[in-house]
Amino acid sequence: MSEKILIIAVNKKQQNEAKFQSSLDELISLSETAGGNVESIMTQNRDRIDPAHYIGTGKVQEIKEAITELGIDLVISNDELSAGQLRNLGAEFGVRIIDRSQLILDIFAQRARTKEGKLQVELAQHEYTLPRLRGQGIEMSRLGAGIGTRGPGETKLESDQRHIRRRIYDIKRRLETIVRQREQYRKRRKSNEAFQIAIVGYTNAGKSTLFNRLTNSSSLEENQLFATLDPLTRQIQLPSGFQALITDTVGFMQDLPTALIAAFRSTLEEVKEADFLLHVVDVSHPDQEQQQDTVIKLLDELDAGSIPMLTIYNKEDRLNGEEVIPMQHPYFFMSAYQQKDIDNMLSKVETILQEIWKPYNVQLGPEEGKQLNRLEQETLIIRKEFEETTNRYVLQGYIKQDHPLRGFLEE
Repeated sequence: MSEKILIIAVNKKQQNEAKFQSSLDELISLSETAGGNVESIMTQNRDRIDPAHYIGTGKVQEIKEAITELGIDLVISNDELSAGQLRNLGAEFGVRIIDRSQLILDIFAQRARTKEGKLQVELAQHEYTLPRLRGQGIEMSRLGAGIGTRGPGETKLESDQRHIRRRIYDIKRRLETIVRQREQYRKRRKSNEAFQIAIVGYTNAGKSTLFNRLTNSSSLEENQLFATLDPLTRQIQLPSGFQALITDTVGFMQDLPTALIAAFRSTLEEVKEADFLLHVVDVSHPDQEQQQDTVIKLLDELDAGSIPMLTIYNKEDRLNGEEVIPMQHPYFFMSAYQQKDIDNMLSKVETILQEIWKPYNVQLGPEEGKQLNRLEQETLIIRKEFEETTNRYVLQGYIKQDHPLRGFLEE
């Protein structure tokens, strides 16, 4: 049976009202994704957050009554709570209390599939819990089931700080090995001149749907936040025959827990190494402008802001005739469920590449089959003919500026 949740939130006076409402909507979605049922939302307008209880004492009493009346199992705070706030509210409410960050970490614990993903989630959970151990004294004795208790919560979180510090050290060491292996894979792909496309975007924008339609694979595709956690890479072919590797990445989100961003740095390294980004936006989402801003900001933080990018305004079929002015250029409106849209989107990618790549014309003899094959797979060919009079292939196309074949073409 799903847990009954009560959400508490402080609306600070200097805060933007639309952003506050959007963060609440997101918290409801996160709670449902984790398997809970939101029974009530209680907010309070304040100049600043109460250092001892997060909210005012009058409101605490009101919430206590609602917890009893509605049979609430779990209280979730919209903001990160300190150890003291967790302890004080836990003592007042008599039910489990977690904050937004713990909820996100819990969803990641459910979603992690690979060894690396699981280790990264565990690391983030331990790093988040360590400074709050004091505040969760009562809670630690009754861990075992429910939202906010998965992952390492089911191991021995109630043990002392030394145990957790040792575990953090151990996980970091194991992750370093995995990151080194990933580096090797990436170097190999680069040395093979594989062109890498990364699909990025806000969580639940439709990235996995697009990835699956492009690659005919079956990554987790759900109408839920953080459906994809572990990066998947597959090979695709663009309309001209050009071969590329495409990677589906974890969804971005505003106010991600700091521990989580740090732990998932290596997962998002895939983005930094890409040659081209497809930024998927849920164009039907009421908060899509804010979501685009969040993604662009995070890309800049990852040093990926200068990578060529096509913004895909996805879920166009849900717009019901509304007009949306694109924030980013170049852009493309589509539905990932329409094959025609996918084909046209891939053609648009080729058009963008032609604008930023170097044009070439070359003639090759039949004995130069190896070079011909590489040009077909690693460059964009827009014209290929065999001239019988000269017994030569005539090729016209575009090549990446730093591609090793440039030297061969310019001889």
